[in-house]
Amino acid sequence: MSTRLFQTAILALLILSSCDDTTNDIGISLTENVDKLAVATSTFDASSRSVAVDSVISRSTTGYLGRIKDPETDAYVTGDFMTQFNCLEGYQLTPKDSLAGLDEYGEVIADSCEIRLFYNKYYGDSLATMKLTLYELDRPMREDTTYYSDFSPLNEGYVRQGGIQATKTYTLINNSDEEKSKQTDYINNICVRLNDPYTDKEGVTYNNYGTYIMRNYYNHPEYFKNANTFRTKLMPGFFFKVTGGMGSMAYVSAPQLNIYYRVNVKKDSISKRVTLFNGTEEILQTTTVTNDANAIANLVADESCTYVKSPSGIFTEITLPVEDIMRGHDNDTINSAKITLNRLNNEHWNAYNLPNAERLLMVEADSLYSFFEKSKVANYKQSFLATYSTTGNNYTFSNIGALISAMHTAKTEGMKKDPDWMAHHPNWNKVLLVPVTTTITSYSSSTLLTDVRNDMSLTSTRLQGGKDSPIKIHVIYSKFE
Repeated sequence: MSTRLFQTAILALLILSSCDDTTNDIGISLTENVDKLAVATSTFDASSRSVAVDSVISRSTTGYLGRIKDPETDAYVTGDFMTQFNCLEGYQLTPKDSLAGLDEYGEVIADSCEIRLFYNKYYGDSLATMKLTLYELDRPMREDTTYYSDFSPLNEGYVRQGGIQATKTYTLINNSDEEKSKQTDYINNICVRLNDPYTDKEGVTYNNYGTYIMRNYYNHPEYFKNANTFRTKLMPGFFFKVTGGMGSMAYVSAPQLNIYYRVNVKKDSISKRVTLFNGTEEILQTTTVTNDANAIANLVADESCTYVKSPSGIFTEITLPVEDIMRGHDNDTINSAKITLNRLNNEHWNAYNLPNAERLLMVEADSLYSFFEKSKVANYKQSFLATYSTTGNNYTFSNIGALISAMHTAKTEGMKKDPDWMAHHPNWNKVLLVPVTTTITSYSSSTLLTDVRNDMSLTSTRLQGGKDSPIKIHVIYSKFE
């Protein structure tokens, strides 16, 4: 093959590489001086290891409730769920004079009250017997505070002493629910009834929790002005903790508090009504995750591969060979630096094997917490996304060249100011692989990545790597001579 033909082929390869939306500008122009373009390719080894993660930011529209055991790794995971309820501005109840439910003193009475945790997905055995305890919060969790997955409202003193503490035994497929047989659009849910006598902080006792809410509506309508006053003055929220059973995890998508009452619609005619309050994206919901520390430690110690497990659990750390990649190439442009992470299949098939992570975020190790706390998105310069490929059974980061160049520059400039810079920045060339969920927003004919969050669902992925199996990085350089 002639020199010109070889260079033309390399140029074509670079053009194709630059078309990927995860790549960076290749830093060259197509000119008539193609003979002056020097192109080189190299492959390098990167080391990887598993690192235990005690917690991640618990910011999700889905709550996770249950306890399971990963059949492949024997790791236990427990999810406890906190939710608040939203009161929309302009909320209205039926006028008091039309109510049929009144006591002998003319005070409002609710027929019943319940909380339903609706879920459209779950993991595990739908017939596994589980038990939860519902706790009433003493005060609302702060909207201006970042809560991590190891934060427990119960352990941190948010639960009201003397407040509601109701237990519920359930299975995810509740064949005994009477409504299931009556509704064609029935959605599976966990129902906790709040019909026992309820005493508020002022010492006033009501026949049930629904009556407490309704009477406050008529006596203190200002409490219902907006979601903030509703939470602060009346209903701070509830914490659902798994207290028994194992085998299922519900992905709660829509918490709902229902209050049932009756109204007079006309003479000698009474109608049953319900008013409801929803848990929505506008209010705070958190999941408290408890992982089996011993099982996690055993997986981290396995040097034959690396793991990525969510929620929280384990991330994979990669040490990029920045010095090797840049040695002798200080004046070159990195056109492409591609890294592919091969997934290792489960060693033992089981109907309840956890799914692999759908998306992985690559982020600098020292930027992990700030990335999620500041609600950043992948910019394909310091942070990158890769989606699991079913055909290749792998995750591919098409071009991390900009990150390698930035790491090299940071080290070079840092060493000029501080000879011990590397000792003071031990993670300067390390990245972490984090399972995430993403939100893509469409604008006319284009799309935009608008949100990246820690994946709080159950996933478990084994990756090729570890002590004796380095990861390959394929690099293409170019420069004009």
